[in-house]
Amino acid sequence: MSRLRVAVIALALVAIPGRALADATVFLGTQTNPSSRLAKGVALGLGLLLVGFEFEYATTSDDDDDLAPSLRTGMGNVLLQTPFEIVGTQPYVTIGAGLYRERLESIDHQETNVGMNTGGGAKVTLAGPLRLRLDYRFFKLAGDTLHSRSHRVYAGLNLKF
Repeated sequence: MSRLRVAVIALALVAIPGRALADATVFLGTQTNPSSRLAKGVALGLGLLLVGFEFEYATTSDDDDDLAPSLRTGMGNVLLQTPFEIVGTQPYVTIGAGLYRERLESIDHQETNVGMNTGGGAKVTLAGPLRLRLDYRFFKLAGDTLHSRSHRVYAGLNLKF
């Protein structure tokens, strides 16, 4: 084989990621501001060594007594994560953007616009590909919202495949 062929093959082997891992999470948690409300959702992700990508859909119930609107979010996120588990745990930080809808029927309010989120968490191995995911997110919502800033904390079951 010529040196050029060897160099091209070696470069191709280095440039192609060794393995890409996907995962799926179902979660329950709490969304704050102005009151704590049930948040639930799903996330689908793909990880390439240090960088991961995920799409997340979540919905939060409303609370008329506290004038706390329901919130639905669809966010695309980039994760910076450890390429391996540390004592059975894979920590990560994340940033993302997407669309949201805030609604409170009692005052005839609805806003659909863009939002951003930042946060972090950890995926803790339970058994085989099953992991516990713990996550915190801070949301900043654009537009005519009742509450432009909100926090969400959740725990979920994560399946790595």
